[in-house]
Amino acid sequence: MSLHEEVSALLRTVAAHVVLPRFRALAGHEIAIKSAGEIVTIADREAELRLHDGLAALGVGARIVGEEAAERDPALLDHVGNGLVWLIDPLDGTANFAAGREPFGMMIALVEDGAPLAGWMLDPLSGRLCHAARGEGATCDGVPVHTRPTGASRPRAALGTHFLAPDRRAQVHARADHDLEIVAVPRCAAESYPRLALGTDDIALFQRILPWDHAAGALFLTEAGGHITHWDRSPYRAGGSGVGVLAAASETQWERAADILLGSVADIELDSQTA
Repeated sequence: MSLHEEVSALLRTVAAHVVLPRFRALAGHEIAIKSAGEIVTIADREAELRLHDGLAALGVGARIVGEEAAERDPALLDHVGNGLVWLIDPLDGTANFAAGREPFGMMIALVEDGAPLAGWMLDPLSGRLCHAARGEGATCDGVPVHTRPTGASRPRAALGTHFLAPDRRAQVHARADHDLEIVAVPRCAAESYPRLALGTDDIALFQRILPWDHAAGALFLTEAGGHITHWDRSPYRAGGSGVGVLAAASETQWERAADILLGSVADIELDSQTA
């Protein structure tokens, strides 16, 4: 099998045996607080262990950094932008999952010196698998994907401002309300990026940029024809020093969104929730 097929099979196996059996079946003691505003479940931890072991067995020679491992040992993030690294988000949208609602997903990315080489995003419930490889395009369930606008009179924008201070959040939304149609944020990057590529949303703004949350999606979006940068307009890089992320289904829409939004977020000093 190709690397794409092996990683895809690994994700589907772990979803079937670890994640889905616990959806709407978690006991109270299987959910814990890991940091302010963040929870973790037994499904996150067990899925990451299974994915870690599966990736290690592929023999690619990459270091492996998972979300839960980095929570226990933050030093794992110190050099995540250097060399060849597997990034694992075993259960993206954990709060949704723990509440028994959609969406949630599983993500894996292979990055080299911070630049994504390949990415996988699986929706365990529907089975939808989004994949991209650098220079080879993006696919959804094996079908090539090319971004397309929603066709809304005002671009549809999902603004991830929930980690901003209330006054900053109000400032961003005040700038956006006249020119953009603000839509609900799915609280799941594994859903946000497919929405941009598949014609559901036009624009997405993220404050937190933990590498496992964005590497796979950023590559999928750009390979499909979209555009993404940090808030300072520098290219997206996993583990880099850039702040925030602005993503859009096309460069034209990105430019429009940047004119509206970036002036109100560029001077925001992010707190310890951002990495």
